[in-house]
Amino acid sequence: MRKKIAILGSTGSIGTQTLEVIREKSEHFKAEILTAGKNSDLLIKQAIEFKPNAVVIADKTKYKTVKKNLYKYGIKVFAGQKAIEKIVEDKNIDIVLTAIVGFAGLRPTINAIKAKKNIALANKETLVVAGELIKKLTKENNINIYPVDSEHSAIFQCLVGEEENEIEKIYLTASGGPFRGKSINYLKTVKKEHALKHPNWTMGRKITIDSATMMNKGLEMIEAKWLFDLEPEQIDVIIHKQSIIHSIVQFTDGAMKAQMGLPDMKLPIQYAMSYPERIKSNFERFSFNNYKILSFEEPDTEKFICLKIAKEAMIKAGNVPCIMNAANEVAVNAFLYEKIKFLEIPKIIENTIQKIDYIKKPTQEDYICSDKESRKFIKSEFGI
Repeated sequence: MRKKIAILGSTGSIGTQTLEVIREKSEHFKAEILTAGKNSDLLIKQAIEFKPNAVVIADKTKYKTVKKNLYKYGIKVFAGQKAIEKIVEDKNIDIVLTAIVGFAGLRPTINAIKAKKNIALANKETLVVAGELIKKLTKENNINIYPVDSEHSAIFQCLVGEEENEIEKIYLTASGGPFRGKSINYLKTVKKEHALKHPNWTMGRKITIDSATMMNKGLEMIEAKWLFDLEPEQIDVIIHKQSIIHSIVQFTDGAMKAQMGLPDMKLPIQYAMSYPERIKSNFERFSFNNYKILSFEEPDTEKFICLKIAKEAMIKAGNVPCIMNAANEVAVNAFLYEKIKFLEIPKIIENTIQKIDYIKKPTQEDYICSDKESRKFIKSEFGI
């Protein structure tokens, strides 16, 4: 039987690549639910091709357009953020793939878990913001989270069959982004066009900027903490510019396991949806002949301050990662719209963390309030 997939954020980078996998492996998967934010044109096109049971457009002003175009196909159409949160409870769904960017993915993910749906997690912010709550809910509802991020998928794959063996440390690899090796003076003048030119990966705009600041790796550290029940000192980051080794697990006997492959998000997407089965694919194969050297180096946290901020947030925990995430989302968006400079991103994040009240044991409502307060503070303090 085909697994029925709900794709939250089907028009984004991960969502479109997920549909590529489903198109190629239609005997294994069916797109049961598609949701999008504002891109109604692409959502309509996807729905006509994949014939889901239902679609949701978050932007209510696009509802009539979507409804009109899909009426003759018998596809149910809903609109609004609340509809996205509700649709994940559909009894026909086998896996919910969460590819909504940012804090907006939290509530739908929580609802999906409460509805006892397994999660293919591409929205790292869910665990960054509310990792303790999410882990509690997954245990209560006996569901699994299958990581879609290439680094976390790599760790997950390395741990298969190692359930009884203790982890000493994990290494999350990072390409270093477009500014690896550049000076602080260079970073003072970079524009969004420069930051959006990632050397190895094709990703959405927000995550590409996060890669340029290395906040993406910081978010991944916090995500890994919750996914694999690790302490902060067990998580390290290394720069690996070729992006062939996607991450490494070191066990207490000193042995290390790594997962390797070309930088292609479709592989971890397919693995998350098919686990525990490995499905044969036509993805391009890695050749050692094309990579004579695989190099590694320490990240420069004096230059990439966001990585340092994220490490500190992970250690302090509570609502600090939530505050950090909100500030980062606002700052990155402001940079993309050319309202601030590149090096102002970490300054805004640090300032916001200092100003918002610390909560050691936050509730779900505390997370929501911390997010709102952080965004409100930045608007009043920085005008963005």
